[in-house]
Amino acid sequence: MNNVPPRKRDVAMVFQTYALYPHMTVEQNLTYSLRIRGVSKAEMKKAAAEVAATTGLSELLGRYPRELSGGQRQRVAMSRAIIRNPKAFLFDEPLSNLDAALRVHMRKEIRMLHDRLGATSVYVTHDQVEAMTMADHVVVMRDGIIEQQGRPLDLYDRPANKFVAGFIGSPAMNFIPATVGQDGLSLVVHVGEPQTIVMDRALEPGRSVFAGLRPEHLHAADAGEGTFRFPVGIVETTGSATYISTATTPEITIVDTTRRSIRSGDVIELSIRPSDVHVFDAQTGMRL
Repeated sequence: MNNVPPRKRDVAMVFQTYALYPHMTVEQNLTYSLRIRGVSKAEMKKAAAEVAATTGLSELLGRYPRELSGGQRQRVAMSRAIIRNPKAFLFDEPLSNLDAALRVHMRKEIRMLHDRLGATSVYVTHDQVEAMTMADHVVVMRDGIIEQQGRPLDLYDRPANKFVAGFIGSPAMNFIPATVGQDGLSLVVHVGEPQTIVMDRALEPGRSVFAGLRPEHLHAADAGEGTFRFPVGIVETTGSATYISTATTPEITIVDTTRRSIRSGDVIELSIRPSDVHVFDAQTGMRL
């Protein structure tokens, strides 16, 4: 659309920094695009009232941006885009300036608006949680190159390479240096003493790889029942889950929901299903 005049693009932009006119009221900000298109005052007032009712701004139409909270300003920025009824919305990290609780709330609002309006939305974010929860289709890019694209769960379950695997998922996937065992069906992981993990596929024996293990797929096991074992470094309890970091290099993160009694200095035994073991080539980082 670079060579198309802005007034003919029929694309609305929601900026990271809101980009509201400080000398205009909320209503004037909303109707600015309609005003320059020559829409009558009565039609503008009606359109502003309808959009404000949709986005919860009805009581704020007479206020100026300086009198609004961050979340309210973001609603105004979105409403200004919605009022144009464009064919497509472009969102440039619209939630990055908000606090964590407000980001969660606004994430839901944007998704509901998208479902209600039905227009295509292109949403740029560095927050993989936003990408996973809001998108129908995710495109993961690095240095301007598309690394992988597809449905959110497809990227989570089958990341194309080590970069995508590390980006999708929270906490991030663990990457452990490993060598394919002589049977071709196991991995010898190199963290402390060599230990073995079983895979669900056959690979070339002796090949250098990275084992990718998601923290939520690692399960604390009873003594003698685990696949491998590591010393515990830090234990962080959040209530719904306990985050365990091993005292190893590289550090391994485990998400435990069983409320086991685990303390720093303990040795923890872990198990993982063969189907949950991701394997990436040590040189190229590509999935094997």
